[in-house]
Amino acid sequence: MFKKFSLEEISSQNQVKASVQRRIRQSIQEEYPGLETVLEDLLPKKSPLIVVKCPNHLTLVVVNNVPLFFCIRDGPYMPTLRLLHQYPNIMKRFQVDRGAIKFVFSGANIMCPGLTSPGGVLDEEVDAERPVAIYAEGKQHALAIGFTKMSAKDIKSINKGIGVDNMHYLNDGLWKMERLD
Repeated sequence: MFKKFSLEEISSQNQVKASVQRRIRQSIQEEYPGLETVLEDLLPKKSPLIVVKCPNHLTLVVVNNVPLFFCIRDGPYMPTLRLLHQYPNIMKRFQVDRGAIKFVFSGANIMCPGLTSPGGVLDEEVDAERPVAIYAEGKQHALAIGFTKMSAKDIKSINKGIGVDNMHYLNDGLWKMERLD
């Protein structure tokens, strides 16, 4: 999704009205209850909230020139990896085995065998079409954020095909873009 993302991809930037800002905050708060205590610091009511539109129905939520969340079409808002590294417990997490790390870094989707092998860990409560953080065996921080194609139970039982769509990973275009200046 963000493999070759750059400032040239941005088609428009708009400061949103208070009502839209409330709706975005509400949506983020419902999706990530772990952020409730710091949500006021992340998305202050007095600070302008900028919505950046990009091709492929991609929307970024930016505060103080720092991208914090992204959304594809009308799907749920997902935190950027920089935000996830600051608050690692806000999302459900999957862990891939060591063999999958280089593929995830190149932007590949996460395959079921990489999640069900001895080094992989699944959160059984995750349903299909949900955002998840992808961690790697032996690593402290998340290396990707993805969107599940099937539930964790199905990933475990089917053990074939794509388990998680890789949306944003370390060293992609969004990661390299620390600020939108």
